[in-house]
Amino acid sequence: MLQKAALARKHVFVWLSVVYHRAAGRANHFQPNNAAWYRGLVTIAFSRRASVYHRIGTRYDRVPMPGNVTSSHRNFFGAGKSLLKTRERLPMKLAGKVAVITGGSKGIGFGCAKIFGKYGARVIIAARGEEDGKRAEQELVAAGTEAAFVSCDVTRETDMKAVIGSAIDRWGQLDCIVNNAGWHPPTISIDEISVADFESLLRLNLTSTFMGCKFAIEHLRKTRGNIINMSSEVALIGQSSAASYATTKAGQLGLTRALAIDLASEGVRVNAVCPAGVMTPLMREWASTEFDPDTALQSVDHIHAMGRMATIEEMGEVCAFLASDEASFMTGQTICPDGGAALGYGKKWNP
Repeated sequence: MLQKAALARKHVFVWLSVVYHRAAGRANHFQPNNAAWYRGLVTIAFSRRASVYHRIGTRYDRVPMPGNVTSSHRNFFGAGKSLLKTRERLPMKLAGKVAVITGGSKGIGFGCAKIFGKYGARVIIAARGEEDGKRAEQELVAAGTEAAFVSCDVTRETDMKAVIGSAIDRWGQLDCIVNNAGWHPPTISIDEISVADFESLLRLNLTSTFMGCKFAIEHLRKTRGNIINMSSEVALIGQSSAASYATTKAGQLGLTRALAIDLASEGVRVNAVCPAGVMTPLMREWASTEFDPDTALQSVDHIHAMGRMATIEEMGEVCAFLASDEASFMTGQTICPDGGAALGYGKKWNP
């Protein structure tokens, strides 16, 4: 037993020596007389508090260093801090959870799917487009996420029931639904909006959210899960030539607050997210209808105090927080990750 322990220590000593010589960059930096250096590294290696890799990367400054170790060598070990940090296991705050994300094949929905998967969730991405859905599924699976695409028209009751059922059939539970599917029509005045068009958008943006909540609640009660409704900042501040869209998004906030009251006693949380500009395929589609698409996108960037639009991954991080136990005391809330878009309106419109 003692021989095995001695052999193990010898192997560690040799390995750490190699690390040091590689850091030094020259063979003549091998100086066995620098016993304090090697003893320090070996002590770190056998620390009960962390692995060899972590100790070398983060505690090198506490080890007596040979006189011939230059700043470049210190930088080598210091660089290990950032390198090793990227290799540390992410906190799996959604591990074991199952989420349904409508409109999950692209845009904000896909950003949510990627981030949820990063934190360990299993994800159903529901969308109409078969090609986009399969591509999204493949990308998620390649990244290590348990994910499945389910074809779904969110305006159809049977499809909405089926997508919830698919999560239960596949994984036996449902912990979160992100009601994200929706559409922003081109700018249009109320004089030009037909009643049929208004009702159609209402069904797509608001009725689908109602159905997602209604059909998910039965299962969310069992897991004490949560609902995230993807609204828009225009629900709070309005938007010109977008009466129908702003109405549907404001309706989502009313639904969120009402359900938060009804479901709180059963442990189900309900929150809404109200982004401002997000760089999505829908945003690019809108820009393509303008005279100069690049200038149009830049104008949206400048609306934000931070000078740019959000990424879909940033929206995903917000939703992952709301879906996790980190937000366990949050319900009925409207979260606005808007990059300061609602700030400084007087300044924005001054010539």
